[in-house]
Amino acid sequence: MRIADVVAALERIAPPAWAESWDNVGLLVGDPTRPCRSVLLCIDLTEPVLGEARSAGTPLVMAYHPVIFKPLARITPQAAPIAWAALRADLAVYSVHTAYDVAPGGANDVLADALGMGDDRRPLRPRCEEGACKLVVFAPAADLPAIQAAAFAAGAGSFGPTSAYGECGFHASGTGTFFGSDAARPAVGRKGRREAVPEVRWETICPRPRLAAAMRAIAGAHSYEEPAIDVLPLIDAPPAVGLGRVGALRRPVAMGTMLGRIRKACGVSRLLLAGPPRRTVATLAVGCGSCGGLFRDALAAGADLYVTGELRHHDALAAAAGGLTVACVGHSNSERLTLAAMERRLREALPGLDVARSRADADPLAIV
Repeated sequence: MRIADVVAALERIAPPAWAESWDNVGLLVGDPTRPCRSVLLCIDLTEPVLGEARSAGTPLVMAYHPVIFKPLARITPQAAPIAWAALRADLAVYSVHTAYDVAPGGANDVLADALGMGDDRRPLRPRCEEGACKLVVFAPAADLPAIQAAAFAAGAGSFGPTSAYGECGFHASGTGTFFGSDAARPAVGRKGRREAVPEVRWETICPRPRLAAAMRAIAGAHSYEEPAIDVLPLIDAPPAVGLGRVGALRRPVAMGTMLGRIRKACGVSRLLLAGPPRRTVATLAVGCGSCGGLFRDALAAGADLYVTGELRHHDALAAAAGGLTVACVGHSNSERLTLAAMERRLREALPGLDVARSRADADPLAIV
């Protein structure tokens, strides 16, 4: 087994393409071809965790938070101390961060499970991404069979290689107008006057990588000198992918019971609580890490309680004014319980891999 095999397993669990645009996930330090028999899991790669990895002889650390956030002009003990130390120790570092936050079964689902949220849940803020495109062309009805055949042969007509359907399209009849100049050579009608001719509008779906080829194919099969082809970008919103989670509890509980459940799940003895006192919690929202800004999404979703890592002062005031109760457990405290789930998933994916959670990893802040 090599580091690349562990990286592949992590990317299946939390595809890097799902990470936020400002984030930096993936293999950030190290050689993917190096042999790898063990991995150490932590939230933050610190000097104590690095020492733990050295002592254990592990070649790879999965640090939830990236050790490199922004592009570096130099790697020195002053500019990038932890990355420098990892390089010196010949230690590879992989980060999942926001890719794992939004993933089904990721950090937010783990927290939701621990607090008793039911399976009927959804992201607080669904992740939207560029999807396929819709191609629209206007042509004489007689051209349609040749245009369809050319477009489908070029890869249009389906959402991609994993789609169960192909050669999808729709057409409707209408009237097209044009005025051809003296240089025009219209396939129908005459130049030098305004023409109105019967046409069909045909549209199909096309994966982005096949878009240019499909447009060339359509133009080649079209009888018009200058065919009208529209490209409409589409947006995908995978139903279970996104920041935070909201859903009904499996059974409504008293607020005191819920607060005890939060403390136990996150391993804390104290919570920061904002908003009105409630007797019962029926609908719960969670947002790991610095997701305090999602409190408005929790309000809009009708949550009774929102559990997150951090909350800004004025957001706490706004949440309270809106009637939402918010419990803050600390940034990494809201994320650390997911390491056990990651350990289990990596063991299942790679049975020969020795997976351990760091004992030195801890939240940098403590309430004393």
